[in-house]
Amino acid sequence: MTQSDGNGLRVFLTGASSGIGMAIARAYAAQGAVLGLVARRGAELEALRQGLPGAHRHRLYPLDVTDHVALQAAADDFIDALGGADVVIANAGISQGTLTEFREDLAAFERIMAVNVTATFATFTPFVAHMKAWPEASRRRCRLVGIGSVAGIRGLPGAGAYSASKAAVISYCESLRVELRDTGIRVVTIAPGYIDTPMTRVNPYRMPFLMAPERFAERALQAIADGRSYRVIPWQMGLVAKLLRMAPNWLYDAVFARAPHKPRNL
Repeated sequence: MTQSDGNGLRVFLTGASSGIGMAIARAYAAQGAVLGLVARRGAELEALRQGLPGAHRHRLYPLDVTDHVALQAAADDFIDALGGADVVIANAGISQGTLTEFREDLAAFERIMAVNVTATFATFTPFVAHMKAWPEASRRRCRLVGIGSVAGIRGLPGAGAYSASKAAVISYCESLRVELRDTGIRVVTIAPGYIDTPMTRVNPYRMPFLMAPERFAERALQAIADGRSYRVIPWQMGLVAKLLRMAPNWLYDAVFARAPHKPRNL
């Protein structure tokens, strides 16, 4: 499957109403894919659909991904209407600075884990058994895509919940990738660096290699089409991620102990 093969793809995407999700939706629609778009904000979803090629073909599911019953119903509707999904992207995510010393931050920690981690599992679950029942040639077209982050490579100060959630997504997708290795279904982990979205615009610090969401989407779609197991975008942040993984704890701690923190209240 090449990047030009978007025509005819059935894509189910969470977190579609803004940022990375919106850019991915627009990129797939431009290739001729039929989309199932999930997000909490129904008005924004409808506005997105109206601006997409073939607007009438795309299905909208305004819901909170932590509502697993509603998410299952949306997946079932998409499968019933279109016969299944070729690409499922668990993109919904939130970020907020958290500090363990503040008891009131526990609610934010739990919410971040529920949206970023548990909802990834809940997004994939309805599709896996359905995909596994397909003939081998069709299964090899299937992609389950988890959106991690460079923030999941090492724990960032003041972002314990977000770093933990993205580390969990990376590890979970790795487990799922191994589980499904013999089925032909590809599990793809995309780890964005700094992408110019509403989530990052509140950061009160310099963001190296900041990338426009449209450029990110272009590279993400290619990685998904190629069935890449793991891809950091942009590539410069991939080099940074490798260095972070190799750095000894004493060096990492010394460098990042004074790093600026993400705001606690967004």
